[in-house]
Amino acid sequence: MNKTEFKYKVFALSEHLFPMVSRMLGNYADAEDAIQEIMIKLWAKRKQIGQHPNISGFVFLTARNYCIDLMRKKRLEIYDYPLQLEILKSENGQEQLEWKELNAVIKNIIESLPEQQRKIIMMRDIDGYEFIEITAATQLNIEHVRVLLSRARKEVSIKLGKTYSYERG
Repeated sequence: MNKTEFKYKVFALSEHLFPMVSRMLGNYADAEDAIQEIMIKLWAKRKQIGQHPNISGFVFLTARNYCIDLMRKKRLEIYDYPLQLEILKSENGQEQLEWKELNAVIKNIIESLPEQQRKIIMMRDIDGYEFIEITAATQLNIEHVRVLLSRARKEVSIKLGKTYSYERG
């Protein structure tokens, strides 16, 4: 793999990696440093990557493993990273307060999900990853990812409905 191929096939994925890496490491500065280190490691393996059948999967898996290694070095829990979530916003003061409350409720619900469901819903619905990218990063088959996502969405829907059902009587 030459410089141009690497730029278009591997380096272009760095924007897609950033949400996952920043969430795992907990802040943007560490995530930026990690992305640079990951790209350096991938550049060193560019000949192997060129022959790999799923380049994006290899890149996501490498990034995930690198973050786990960093977190182990810092003696952190592997998936105990803060959920940075702000789905809905508004400029109006009253609406802004309501959206802030709703975001907090959704954040708590997502944090209460089982680990695999939490990872899948965050990667798909918050970070916007495609199913193929999720399967590569989690090493699960696509059917299992779809089932976990469906269960997670259903659980969020049920708990959100229970939280706000008092308004309906």
